[in-house]
Amino acid sequence: MAEKREVLLVKLGGSLITDKTRPETARTEVIERLGREIAEIVEGSSLPLIVGHGSGSFGHVAAQESGIHQGVQDPSQLAGVSTTQGQAFKLHRLVVSALREAGVPVFSIVPSSCLVADGGRPDQVWPEPLLEALNLGMVPVVFGDVVMDRQWGASICSTEALFLALAPALGSRGVFVRRIVWLGGTDGVLDKDGKAIAEITLDDLPGMLSELSGAAGTDVTGGIRHRLESAGALARQGIASWIGDGGRPGALGEGLEGTASHGTRVLSGR
Repeated sequence: MAEKREVLLVKLGGSLITDKTRPETARTEVIERLGREIAEIVEGSSLPLIVGHGSGSFGHVAAQESGIHQGVQDPSQLAGVSTTQGQAFKLHRLVVSALREAGVPVFSIVPSSCLVADGGRPDQVWPEPLLEALNLGMVPVVFGDVVMDRQWGASICSTEALFLALAPALGSRGVFVRRIVWLGGTDGVLDKDGKAIAEITLDDLPGMLSELSGAAGTDVTGGIRHRLESAGALARQGIASWIGDGGRPGALGEGLEGTASHGTRVLSGR
């Protein structure tokens, strides 16, 4: 029997690394700090890391303007597919460059080249390039992207949706996700009084989701609600999550180690 391997997943939210109220506005200081933190984690951790990031005020704005988040319904939207993908790539290059400058051996994984969707949901993913990068000791970096869609022509694949597709695909190859850390612009999932909810179980999820609204700024995939839905779906697979404030220095390391005293833990079903 092949040896069981584990990985850690991190998502750098679009609301954290960009100003979602202003088109094409990256928070470069935040991206660079997170790059340094990730470099320290990679250097000191025994588990490999996969990093994902959102598109923030880059891809989301272009997707909303063209309407392609609801599929391609008219040839006039084809330019929007290219524009949205180009905007997502633009932010991706900034993130990858910051990680590389910090000393992280990054390997860019472009979802549109290894995933096909069907009706707005990932349907088939080919994980070989990512697995080979891990085997080589590199840090794969993925992101929200425009992908080909069997029903819709093209659709948006968020980083959350990509993680949902990757987890079982990796598991089938003997690589299992130990924990996922979701970093955003708030200290976890907030209650109606604006206070972070420390723990969310699978039983809590339906009530929590009914109370959450969408994202601040432009977001075609659903913001914190989408994140919590995805964390819940992963919890049903036995994968625990921690949702926290990436603006807090050191939060990433605490989340990965499971030592954070703030933020929100989404408990797994196992």
